[in-house]
Amino acid sequence: MTDVLTAAGVPEAGLAEVVGAYEHAVVFATVSGAHLYGFPSDDSDIDLRGCHLLSLREVIGLRAPRETVSRMWDEDGVEMDLVTHDLAKFARLLLKRNGYVLEQLLSPLVVHSTPAHEAMADLAPGLVTRHHAHHYRGFARTQWGLFEKSGELKPLLYTLRVLLTGIHLMRSGSVLAHLPSLAEQVRETPSYVGELIAAKVAAEHGALGAVPGAPDRERLAADVAALHVVLDEAQGATWLPDMPSPEGREALDSVVVEERLRAG
Repeated sequence: MTDVLTAAGVPEAGLAEVVGAYEHAVVFATVSGAHLYGFPSDDSDIDLRGCHLLSLREVIGLRAPRETVSRMWDEDGVEMDLVTHDLAKFARLLLKRNGYVLEQLLSPLVVHSTPAHEAMADLAPGLVTRHHAHHYRGFARTQWGLFEKSGELKPLLYTLRVLLTGIHLMRSGSVLAHLPSLAEQVRETPSYVGELIAAKVAAEHGALGAVPGAPDRERLAADVAALHVVLDEAQGATWLPDMPSPEGREALDSVVVEERLRAG
């Protein structure tokens, strides 16, 4: 494991072994979730996401291939969750306005990598479009709804994180999912975000009401609405294209074909 994983608070036990024993060849596996977003608590799950490669025989027959594989288990008291898509499905998702797979592909918390992973990561800048803002806008609305029902810090931080990620992406063209870093780079970040992160780190399912001096819901609603406006404006002003570049699509297709033929 890398120093990056250790610094993010990801326990090393079991990660490499799981990848090595997986039922399919793993193209890449990275850490997502709270560890990637910069606010894991001691009892946060380890969310592993990635891509596997089905054999040529599995994809050319009459039976529909199982393109998505999911596994959950307990590792020394830590809940582990691994979800991977077949390379072709993952590539198709990359060509849509799916910020989630972009974050998985480009996560700096790398558990396992291959040349195909590196090739796709190199192609990622040419696959980002202005319409990725829709992904972050929709994700934020879903998480805000969860916060309104539960009052927990986790969906509130997810709401703020995805809005700030979307804003940063529209302005820079680069994917950044780490909330503390976003707070430093996006000037519209509410001033209380650092306090909320500290409270979430201390308690996985902590409630907003338990945080001394926390903003009230009226202010939070106003700030979230303001960030939606900023995201709309950033999308309107972005230089990002409407569609992935044709060259990027062709190169991504080549990665899929070459890997499939190589695996046989």
